[in-house]
Amino acid sequence: MPSLSVARRGGGTTTLAEDRVDALRSGLRGDLLLADHPDYDAARAIWNAMIDRRPAVIARCTGAADVIHCVTWARETGILVAVRGAGHNIAGNAMCDGGLVIDLSRLRQVSVDPRRKIARVGPGATLGDFDHETQAFGLATPVGINSTTGIAGLTLGGGFGWLSRKHGLTVDNLRSARVVTAAGELVTASEKENADLFWGLRGGGGNFGIVTEFEFKLHKFGPEITSGLIVHPFADAEKVLRHYRAYTAEVTEEVTAWVVLRKAPPLPFLPPAVYGTEVVVLAAFSTAGPRKAKKLLAPLREFGTPIADVVGPHPYAGWQQAFDPLLTPGVRNYWKSHNFTELSDAAIKTLLEYTGRLPSPHSEIFLAHLGGAVNEQPADATAYPHRDVEFIMNVHTRWEDRAQDAACVAWAREFFDRTAPFATGGVYVNFVSEGEHRERAAYGRHWDRLAKLKRKYDPENLFSLNQNVVPA
Repeated sequence: MPSLSVARRGGGTTTLAEDRVDALRSGLRGDLLLADHPDYDAARAIWNAMIDRRPAVIARCTGAADVIHCVTWARETGILVAVRGAGHNIAGNAMCDGGLVIDLSRLRQVSVDPRRKIARVGPGATLGDFDHETQAFGLATPVGINSTTGIAGLTLGGGFGWLSRKHGLTVDNLRSARVVTAAGELVTASEKENADLFWGLRGGGGNFGIVTEFEFKLHKFGPEITSGLIVHPFADAEKVLRHYRAYTAEVTEEVTAWVVLRKAPPLPFLPPAVYGTEVVVLAAFSTAGPRKAKKLLAPLREFGTPIADVVGPHPYAGWQQAFDPLLTPGVRNYWKSHNFTELSDAAIKTLLEYTGRLPSPHSEIFLAHLGGAVNEQPADATAYPHRDVEFIMNVHTRWEDRAQDAACVAWAREFFDRTAPFATGGVYVNFVSEGEHRERAAYGRHWDRLAKLKRKYDPENLFSLNQNVVPA
């Protein structure tokens, strides 16, 4: 193999002699993929089809030893580094051009101790992997809502989903993590060991090291739960959202209700005449038992004249996959996001105005319902700083044709600007698209503390492909 041109960390390029690449290969138990490898193109493909990057080298790790070897080699060569878990991040930070990708996607193990109610999880695991193993024992912890999401990226950014109002963020349920630092050392981070690092991992993204194992606290929950969709015609959208606002202001933490504004997909419980028209979807979920859940959800279900109501008993693992068909991989994605403490009348009107101008059949506006246990944690308990947020808006702008790029991105940015006056100014770090530079909005009041922590654990900014915190 001839010498290899690679991207340097911090900019520019350099050339690596054949023996340097051989040194990386010889220390790996996993596979090393260069551009001529038959698996190279498949290995560089990630969830967001907008991202088309060509790393110089992809190292498929099989365990912590491979990760340590890759980090040490990268530090010594000065090469640009990306870290891939499940490859689901909207910004595409799992891939880089010309650098080294430390690929953890094969580390998908999930080990459950049902007696102690804990799970140990590999960084390549998806939420589907996690739910499959934990639900076998009727156990769960708060994670996201799309089963193909990676547990690593979700957790390091904070993590929230259907169980969060009852049991907090994903990071609120993290007991410990095994981490390879920029110095190539494997350490444990917990409340008792390296507590400062543990604090930073819980919401500070991938800035401080590569997690090779997560340990989560589990809760008795499932396998059957009460959940489902209530679909309203768009003509009733304003009064539905006003009722939703009043309902969520009073409901207990045993209920979570999200809003999806989009064109109706061809779901079997919808009449064909509705397909392709704008609708208001309420996604309802309860952690209570069947009888109490029915009572708690009644005010939401009995309002107005819905097109369809399919709320009822469902397997929890199945409900966790309910939105998978709307969030499939291989489509072009550009997201914009805001945090809200309330939904004002003006905000609702703006949401509906832009729902009437959706740029593609795949695009949608999500309103995630938070509060509850999420906001009961002190603001400084973890690096995730947004403990006053009641709703998170995530605009899933999704399309297939590259020719639509400019129009779809412009719609999302205009909508974002129009809704900014109603928002807090903060943003959930996992919803920041490529090139957004909203790091300070994501980390908020914790920026200075994170920058000092970065100086301690990664002073040379080896882990820079993320929503990056520059070392103080």
